[in-house]
Amino acid sequence: MKKYTYTEKKDTRSGFGAGLLEAGKKNPEVVALCADLVGSLKMDAFIKEFPERFFQIGIAEANMIGIAAGLTIGGKVPFTGTFANFSTGRVYDQIRQSVAYSDKNVKICASHAGLTLGEDGATHQILEDIGLMKMLPGMTVINPCDYNQTKAATIAIAEHHGPVYLRFGRPVIPVFTDPDQKFEIGKAWMVNEGTDVTIIATGHMVWKAIEAGEKLAEMGIDAEIINIHTIKPLDEEAVLKSVKKTGCVVTCEEHNKFGGLGESVARLLSTELPTPQEFVAVNDSFGESGTPDQLMTKYGLDSINIIEAAQKVIKRAKK
Repeated sequence: MKKYTYTEKKDTRSGFGAGLLEAGKKNPEVVALCADLVGSLKMDAFIKEFPERFFQIGIAEANMIGIAAGLTIGGKVPFTGTFANFSTGRVYDQIRQSVAYSDKNVKICASHAGLTLGEDGATHQILEDIGLMKMLPGMTVINPCDYNQTKAATIAIAEHHGPVYLRFGRPVIPVFTDPDQKFEIGKAWMVNEGTDVTIIATGHMVWKAIEAGEKLAEMGIDAEIINIHTIKPLDEEAVLKSVKKTGCVVTCEEHNKFGGLGESVARLLSTELPTPQEFVAVNDSFGESGTPDQLMTKYGLDSINIIEAAQKVIKRAKK
């Protein structure tokens, strides 16, 4: 098992803030809109550098999406920012009609996604957003794994034409990817090569998968770990190549098991390479108030759950 270490922990939303500033420096057409959550979205540096390119919309998320769509007509590259629940569930009609249907170049940037929002509870913890967004024709869906990858993804989507949903979070997590990485939309990252089981993870679950891989190695199980940061378009070639080698797969995500990464992988495998699969995801429920660690444990999103799923799917594959 390849060894990954870290010297600091940062929140992925801060990676977004850093990336937004860099994107703004590179392209004068980049603008930012926020629905009264500048501090939470870490947009302060962009606003300080480019005050004339920032629009505070207030608590009017649907209006924010409509304004962003309109700004693209004049050549602007708008980044909208609010919590993931308000970025998707509250404004789905506006996204569908004003952004996706007309292929507007809007970047929908969503913080505080999943259970790790923590104490704010179920009303703010959206676990359905990936499913909502990946079903929209032409929508690119990205869920990076740490500060550095989120920063790189933010810069990359500014250069990509078309609607994008960028999902990130609130908790501080290990920073373990290359600070100078080139982010390729739709290209999986091979975290560790292995032969016994494929573990496909996205977002905060990538570090959990690494922890699980280390423990599995101690048990004599050689896990191949893949970071799928781009859920749509899915890197089908990387998934099929790995699963052909290992013969079984575990998918890991901080999202409902319905509609997320796991189902995208299952759809691919069912048509191209039927394979035993286990899902590490929220089991069709809403969240609740608690610390991020408490919630990840209660809802089965810890490294031990990945280990157990790997052991189970390997047994199934041998039958």
